[in-house]
Amino acid sequence: MTLDDVNSLPVAAFVAEFGGLYEHSPWVAEGAAVQRPFASKEAMLKAFSGVVRKAGHDSQIALVRAHPELGHRVGVDPALSEASAQEQGSAGLDRLSPAEYERFQSLNTAYRDKFGMPFVICVRKAGKAVILEAMAQRLASTPEAELAEALAQIDAIASLRLQDKVSG
Repeated sequence: MTLDDVNSLPVAAFVAEFGGLYEHSPWVAEGAAVQRPFASKEAMLKAFSGVVRKAGHDSQIALVRAHPELGHRVGVDPALSEASAQEQGSAGLDRLSPAEYERFQSLNTAYRDKFGMPFVICVRKAGKAVILEAMAQRLASTPEAELAEALAQIDAIASLRLQDKVSG
């Protein structure tokens, strides 16, 4: 799909096409749709990110909570979207040893208990070891810093998903 195609889509079709850029959160695409036409993919991503940044704290937390925990397997986590399953697979998270699976589950639980949301990282930019290290390090962070980091990681995920969808 080209940028011209993106700019000419009816709002409902735009939301259907791009509602998954931000996991289970089509409201982000709805907010970005009214900012068209986009001059570039960067401008499009900036519009999506701006919708998130202007959303209230509760909406931002809900967006982070819409993301799956890392290391959950297809069929185990019914909320795992096709895009998330592919992304986790690209990082090897669908092929964890029993020890790795246990480590992910332990860190996921500790992170969720501390911050009330799942750990989010752009897994397409990191391997298992890097992800585990980041999970352990970020447990020492503050809730405010973690929300900001999660939103930055979500933007990175959306950027890669957008690159997959829009040419040029």
